[in-house]
Amino acid sequence: MSHAPRQARTPPCSLRAALSILLFVIASRPAATQEWVPFPEPERKRPARAAQPERQPDQPFLTPMDGWGGNTQRSPDSRQGARDSAPGSAGDAVARDPLPPLDEKSRAVERIDLQPVMASDGSGLPFELWRGLDTAAVEGLFAALDIPPRSPALASLWRRLITADVTPPAGQDTNHRFAALRVEALTRSGLLKDAGDAVARMPAGGSGGQGSDALAALLTARNEIALGRRDTACEAIRAAPQAAGIPPALKTDAILISGYCAVSGGNTAAAGLTADLAREHGVTSGAGLSALDAIVMGSKPDLKDAKVVTSLDYRLIVLAGGGDPALIVAKGTPAVLAGLALDPATDPEVKILAAEAAARLNAISPTELAAIYRTLPAQGNSDALLAGSGGEAGGAHLRRAALFTAAETERTPFKKVRLIRAFLDDARRSGLYLPALEMMSGAADAVAPVAEIGWFAESALEIALAAGRYDRARAWVQFAASVDRGPDGVSGPLGHWLALADIADPALQTSRGRSLASIEALALRGRFNADLLHRLATVLDALDTHVPIPLWDAASRTPQPAGGHLPESGVLATLLDASRKKEFGRTVLLVMQTLGPMGAEGSHIIALGDSIRALKRAGLESDARRLGFEALFASWPRGSG
Repeated sequence: MSHAPRQARTPPCSLRAALSILLFVIASRPAATQEWVPFPEPERKRPARAAQPERQPDQPFLTPMDGWGGNTQRSPDSRQGARDSAPGSAGDAVARDPLPPLDEKSRAVERIDLQPVMASDGSGLPFELWRGLDTAAVEGLFAALDIPPRSPALASLWRRLITADVTPPAGQDTNHRFAALRVEALTRSGLLKDAGDAVARMPAGGSGGQGSDALAALLTARNEIALGRRDTACEAIRAAPQAAGIPPALKTDAILISGYCAVSGGNTAAAGLTADLAREHGVTSGAGLSALDAIVMGSKPDLKDAKVVTSLDYRLIVLAGGGDPALIVAKGTPAVLAGLALDPATDPEVKILAAEAAARLNAISPTELAAIYRTLPAQGNSDALLAGSGGEAGGAHLRRAALFTAAETERTPFKKVRLIRAFLDDARRSGLYLPALEMMSGAADAVAPVAEIGWFAESALEIALAAGRYDRARAWVQFAASVDRGPDGVSGPLGHWLALADIADPALQTSRGRSLASIEALALRGRFNADLLHRLATVLDALDTHVPIPLWDAASRTPQPAGGHLPESGVLATLLDASRKKEFGRTVLLVMQTLGPMGAEGSHIIALGDSIRALKRAGLESDARRLGFEALFASWPRGSG
């Protein structure tokens, strides 16, 4: 519902008292202030991605590789030549953006390979995380990202990056500005608990004076509203000092929060004045404005034309009588979804719907989704669930929750593995397969490998791989080999999964190439399509793992895949430079930009190879390996069981 702007009017005394907090917003209109806009608004369109490289008609699909297996097995010149011809490799953009040769002094420094001082906060990141960046540069890099990352590996790395307790970037008044930027990044990512912790740690005072204190109060109020804590949010906004220099977007939030506090406190007449002030500050549409107008008119808000629903919008919608939960979840930001999932007052069915949507965006963890599933009362018995006749009254999301809790509590091994498999199949169809695998780790641990449930071995090792339990995954492969020798006569029918375990496992001490024999056998039988062969060769080469000649030859006989995300021109060369200089934060942010919104699985193989190399070169090998695992896992050949 839309309304023409109302004529300015003087509010009665009762409204003046109720909305006195708005005075500091109206009074703080400086003639020139530095505007803080760390991210584009949600509805802004992303820049068009760079055009895909085209293969020349007379260019071979892939130059055969000589099977070398690491840095020590050939000269630097021959290594560079092969890398430039590797599938999906841009030679780390060396061929396109040549760098000057290093002098002998520089080479000597490189050979020392100094290890960085690591932070003591458990993040696994260096203390000088933001080396080479000031706060303005960090803002610019943040603005180019789609957050939270859809890749679980990148989401984990992103969370560690913005919560790490390390030296902040350089710049004037960097403590306050970077602290606010970090809170904004956490909120946009749906990491509300981390955002609350970051707000609590924001330094007081500083060169920003009252502006810094007002900013901290506004960020606190926004985070508390997202979590459904109205009283603390309103207390924070009332305590906010009058100050200039507040970003325009946050001034609008201050107006809406003040109106929300007044209306929720019983002063419904404040809705009209709040809407007027919001329009005066440039707000022309949005779910929150529609909710305020609906309160004035005594009707429910119309959300069909709303592009996005923020946490503040949602709370105003509730005051206006509510809206369709499915529509709110579909249009909600990660902060809305995480807030609904974590708010104890949320209706249980809506909580699960929002929690699943948040898990798809990596706004909540698989552990948090599992805890929310467990809050749902038991629905039907396990036989009814397996037959598809239980737990469906409220929708598929309730059936998944019921299958999960039934699989966890079932004691009979044969029925337990059937419930686990049913839950995983349902989760795969709903886009939750990787989180579901990780959530089933505890239930799968209770299942012993015996011949009667041999068909479950592949599911069990997938669960172990997703949860990072690589030794347990190898144990299930050995169990399967004890029953069936497999196509290579040695490693069993599941032996090709060992290669994924070796790729992902950062602690493996033995040779990683031995597990590729079973892949050669499957590739010769046509079980690996062209795209998967090229991605596998790209990942192995980027991790400096020996690529067997038969695999390389098989890939070279097929066209190089042209699909997937490629970053804008110059990003790959900048990524190479950052990783060589051990600029860790810059490297991570550029990797996120390079891989694009869908992560490793949806990136072009050039972007994939350069990203893995950059993380490994910067000292983040565990993250590089997990990224390689994700690039291959969804397409990995699976058995009929």
